[in-house]
Amino acid sequence: MVYPGANHTRFEHALGAVHLMRSAIGILKLKGQEITDEESDAVTIAILLHDIGHGPFSHALESTIVQGVPHERISLLLMEQLNKEFGGKLELAIRIFTDQYHKHFLHQLVSSQLDMDRLDYLSRDSFFSGVSEGVVGAERIIKMLNVRNDELVVEYKGIYSVENFLIARRLMYWQVYLHKTVLSAEYLLINVLTRARELSAKGSELFATPALKAFLSHQVTLDDFTFNRPVDGRPTLDLFVSLDDNDIIASIKEWQSHPDAVLSYLSRSIINRRLYKIKISKKPIPEQKIALIKEKICSHFRVCDDMMHYFLIADTISNSAYNQIPNDKINVLFKNNKISDIADASDINLSVFSETVRKYFICYPKELDIK
Repeated sequence: MVYPGANHTRFEHALGAVHLMRSAIGILKLKGQEITDEESDAVTIAILLHDIGHGPFSHALESTIVQGVPHERISLLLMEQLNKEFGGKLELAIRIFTDQYHKHFLHQLVSSQLDMDRLDYLSRDSFFSGVSEGVVGAERIIKMLNVRNDELVVEYKGIYSVENFLIARRLMYWQVYLHKTVLSAEYLLINVLTRARELSAKGSELFATPALKAFLSHQVTLDDFTFNRPVDGRPTLDLFVSLDDNDIIASIKEWQSHPDAVLSYLSRSIINRRLYKIKISKKPIPEQKIALIKEKICSHFRVCDDMMHYFLIADTISNSAYNQIPNDKINVLFKNNKISDIADASDINLSVFSETVRKYFICYPKELDIK
């Protein structure tokens, strides 16, 4: 809704991550690292399937119709299901994915602060959105990868490429992933799905595809996913993987004419791109301003206090480009074989990227026209 060119899919991303993984494995083998063909295939499968647990609209769905069930957990459950169907051939891929394999560096290629996932999505998203500040030298970083003491490291010659990667990541979050219009659209979508689920729980008849209707009308739990229990006669995982963006969009289009005033208003706001106005601040939003907006919402929309959260969204966003976590650092390998954290090895102050920057925002309907 912000960058017209950014219509690429997770499928494309998964293929891109596979390409980078194959490149990384080839480089590590050339440098003498022992990686068997079985391990090579397994780590490739792990990166191919790393995002398979994402539902339509990703995090918006996690906050509404599958609450408390993170996509990482669903990814693992789907991998385990595929492992049964393929007669155990994904066993090693799952062990690498869950970091249960004795070669820890293989897991780091799949999930770490410098993994193939991040290298692909930053490059891909910056290209398709046209945000040149997010361009990352993925191929250069991969050529500089090595392994020491079963830990993935970057040779010192690649330090500037890693610095650029961290800067690009920070800029991409503020300019793309946490762009104010993106936030407005995502929170509006969350409110639509939340209201639809609330109405469905009360017995209201809602148009929805069978898979979406099952999730709207049932409180599907982590145990339901884990044991693949039937919901409306179909296994939970089967229902989940049959969902895509089309289920959500088609339903929202129909909900525009629903008799519930809140659901119809929210649905029209998304379909007609009348997104909420959003204001972002480095400081908490003053209580007086929030009170003023609430007063105007009550006057204009005639909603009760328990409906206020559908028209007034106040929350925070945060971002840190590099987390100095003991077991998940970006390590730099010097020529004398000394290994150092990128934050210490860099000749620029990377402590800024380690700090979590928090901002406050407020969303409300544009027609209120509050200065």
